[in-house]
Amino acid sequence: MADESDRTVASNRRARHEYDLLDSWEAGLVLRGSEVKSIRDAKVQIAEAFGREDNGELWLVGMHVPPYAMSGVESMGHDPDRPRKLLLHRAEIRRIIERMNLEGLTLVPLKLYFKGGNAKVEVALARGRKLHDKRQALARKEADREADRAMGAVRRR
Repeated sequence: MADESDRTVASNRRARHEYDLLDSWEAGLVLRGSEVKSIRDAKVQIAEAFGREDNGELWLVGMHVPPYAMSGVESMGHDPDRPRKLLLHRAEIRRIIERMNLEGLTLVPLKLYFKGGNAKVEVALARGRKLHDKRQALARKEADREADRAMGAVRRR
């Protein structure tokens, strides 16, 4: 049974359209207190974010977390666009970095959520789609929907 704190805060629907997703992982995030409060208020944007390697560590760049409105003191806030460290096992980090370098893949966040009180992000290795690939994927999705509707209509008779 899902805990009350297990809830999706932000999802990156555009990533599923623009990329072919290959493998995905659940990663923790290194956050500051005011960032956690802003994320709990669902005031976060991950659509432009991506993962980058730096000195054998993975960082999430481009995730925008605005300062918490109720903090009172603006100077106590955080930088909204700072890179945030991803927490994964060393072997997973090595494997991800190796594939990013060898195959030219991108690390994209798919969704941000809380699990057991901790902020987690689902990241995936992805290959960018060309425009014609996007059109084919959209046509395939439409054909699948149409087939499901037809099958549903047959079952109801």
